[in-house]
Amino acid sequence: MSKFLRLKKSNCKNCYKCIRHCPVKSIRFTANRPHVIGDECILCGQCVVICPQGAKEIMDGTEAVKVLLSGNAPVYASIAPSFIANYGVGIESMQKALSALGFAGAEETAIGATMVKNEYERILREHECDVLISSCCHSVNLLVRKHFPQLIPMLAGVKSPMLAHCADIKRRIPGAKTVFIGPCVAKKDEGEESDAVDAVLTFEELNSLLEERSITLEQSRESCDESRARLFPTVGGVLKTMRNLPADYRYMAVDGTENCIAVLRELASGNLHQCFIEMSACVGSCVRGPVMDKTRQMPVHNYLEVSSYAGERDFAIEQPTPDALARRFLPVTGVREEPGESEIVAILRQMGKTRPEDELNCGSCGYDTCREKAIAIYRGKADISMCLPYLKERAEMLSDNIIKNSPNGILVLNENFEVQSINRSALRILNLRTASDVLGEPVVRILDPTIFTEVKNSGKSVKGRRTYLAEYQRYVEETVSYDKDYHILICTMRDVTDEEIAKEKKEAISRHTMETADRVVEKQMRIVQEIASLLGETAAETKIALTKLKESIADE
Repeated sequence: MSKFLRLKKSNCKNCYKCIRHCPVKSIRFTANRPHVIGDECILCGQCVVICPQGAKEIMDGTEAVKVLLSGNAPVYASIAPSFIANYGVGIESMQKALSALGFAGAEETAIGATMVKNEYERILREHECDVLISSCCHSVNLLVRKHFPQLIPMLAGVKSPMLAHCADIKRRIPGAKTVFIGPCVAKKDEGEESDAVDAVLTFEELNSLLEERSITLEQSRESCDESRARLFPTVGGVLKTMRNLPADYRYMAVDGTENCIAVLRELASGNLHQCFIEMSACVGSCVRGPVMDKTRQMPVHNYLEVSSYAGERDFAIEQPTPDALARRFLPVTGVREEPGESEIVAILRQMGKTRPEDELNCGSCGYDTCREKAIAIYRGKADISMCLPYLKERAEMLSDNIIKNSPNGILVLNENFEVQSINRSALRILNLRTASDVLGEPVVRILDPTIFTEVKNSGKSVKGRRTYLAEYQRYVEETVSYDKDYHILICTMRDVTDEEIAKEKKEAISRHTMETADRVVEKQMRIVQEIASLLGETAAETKIALTKLKESIADE
């Protein structure tokens, strides 16, 4: 993890925009969350700039500065020369505002830039190297140290303007503390590597301190001094300040990390010699730094602001010795496993890419090619699910399988009641041979549109309505819903013909049973009545006979 870049997990929406814009792909995704890989990150700040949700944040240095200001030691600010583009005021206004915050003094980092450019001139004049890469931009230094360690000897072994200036302040003012203020994230890391810098503030953090104390910058651009070193934060600004350069060297300025990487690859291949290369990780150099005021992201305006504030002379300084400005760069490399071809092919197959034409190289995952993505998966930096075509294809295949194999008929209409999709079960229910027979056609050709117009007009779904389709001699249970977001109507038809036939048979059997029971009861009642009638006649005859017998016995 990077100490200086953090993630707000709740803000991250898995858009992969950060990895797409990360020039060195130093972001690892696990559990659908990005993590900055400290051993690979060059702190260019692009992930902070482009994150639409503000999920990336820079480590805040304001508390550390407050602690310094509350101490007994005098605190001096070194202000990056891009301040004129960010604030539109001169150094005197900045000094007054910083004095109100409690700083003992404030100076321009351009003083250190003058020292650095003088040392570059000396190295070139004395032909100490074949290729010399400027070491002012710490992101470029990290890029070389972490990703092109074989080119470290080409990095100018010279302190950056920030380090040179802060060291000079401490030399001139014993016991002083120094705070660098600028538009760069990487300077926070560079400041921690040296005792010359005690804290680093971004322009945004300085703004928060000024707002907290209700301090307003005076709108003044007067300057008691002019220096061409103020051009350092512009593209080619280092070269513009240098004089009397040897003619046998070639000189070039490169801005933007992608361009820097391209040049470093050329250098690694041994194609460039006898040249001085000024490199800046930010497109437009420091005046387009990642923590410049968002309302002042105007490259032409910013360049003109800086150039109009610069002069043609150098600051009157005491030039440090080469040893005092010397700096040593060490490689910073982690363990990077390289997969073999078989591992890459196996991962590509898991992503559904079995043929070269399957490798779309669309870049939606953040990697330029599918093979780069496969290597990132092998290294544990990415996940297969980050592939948008893979997810889309899998989702479509899953939904297609569900729809195609559903026992229910599914019909999709647009708002004009035209058939957009129909599955096999619906074709069977409606006695259709192929979907092409009805796709794009009005639904009235195959079904009564009443239920669809009802649902669309009311916006309310109809669920489980049983309908007899006389034309198809089928009973169906229809459920129709209207998706206003996607402007479609979805109809699900469950064939209940067998259920209805079984129900009719059951009802017929019930009716027949009831009729039979009625006939049996009626017959039984008739038999009972007949028996009762016979019993009545027999009882009457018996009574007569017994009466006669009784009378006969009585006579006797």
